[in-house]
Amino acid sequence: MSVQTLYTAATGMRSLETKLDVIANNLANVNTTAFKRGRANFEDLVYRHIKLPGSQDANSNFSPTGISVGLGSRVQSIQTDFTQGAASQTNGRLDVAIEGPGFFQVTDPSGIILYTRAGNFSVNANGQLVVGSATVGRVLEPPIQIPQDAVGIVIGADGLVQIQQAGQTQFLQAGQIQLVNFINPEGLLKLGENLYQDTPASGPPVVTANPGTEGLGVLRQGSLELSNVEPVTELIDLITTQRAFELNSQAVQAGDQILQLVANLRRF
Repeated sequence: MSVQTLYTAATGMRSLETKLDVIANNLANVNTTAFKRGRANFEDLVYRHIKLPGSQDANSNFSPTGISVGLGSRVQSIQTDFTQGAASQTNGRLDVAIEGPGFFQVTDPSGIILYTRAGNFSVNANGQLVVGSATVGRVLEPPIQIPQDAVGIVIGADGLVQIQQAGQTQFLQAGQIQLVNFINPEGLLKLGENLYQDTPASGPPVVTANPGTEGLGVLRQGSLELSNVEPVTELIDLITTQRAFELNSQAVQAGDQILQLVANLRRF
């Protein structure tokens, strides 16, 4: 066992430590509205080739295999799982869940457009629909104005927002909620606060349309999309990852003990 063994096992521990961080974040967000779980993917590192496959012997025969020793592993990527989360009925008149593909658009105070699947909306001091937050009020895009005297709000599956004013029996149209979608949602940048930002990997929105059209999902008023984290699956993954980490740690300890033994023998 050489010094390389220690470094190889250390790469495994480093990769598994990252995976533990991902699992911990998934479990921490098990109750986060519309949260999408992350998944760590690994890849093997370069190989030390002692003998290449296909080399010839003295009789010109090709060897069917070679001798290659791997030098460890690393995190290849952390993918976002955008599978649909379960819906929770809240009966909140401004709670809206997306059933199917799509994202809401909100305007950040900096002026840029951000994206979210969390539909826990509120009304700001100007009567505009905003993403519910105790810190920043990000206005839904396109803006929708809710009059102060509105006593009823109906948000249809197609995103049409209608309001009923005090003393009136008819509903008036207040605006239209639109959704967007991306050719590669996994390329979106996670910003926290249930928000995403487009990147060169995700590309700009390829679809901007009313819910229920052009492959977009429909809206469900009075509901919120739950996190798609499955606690049992995450706990099983946590246990297997911890065991793998312990095995790599034991390889490091065994390698260190053998190196010390070899060093002591060389003194004689």
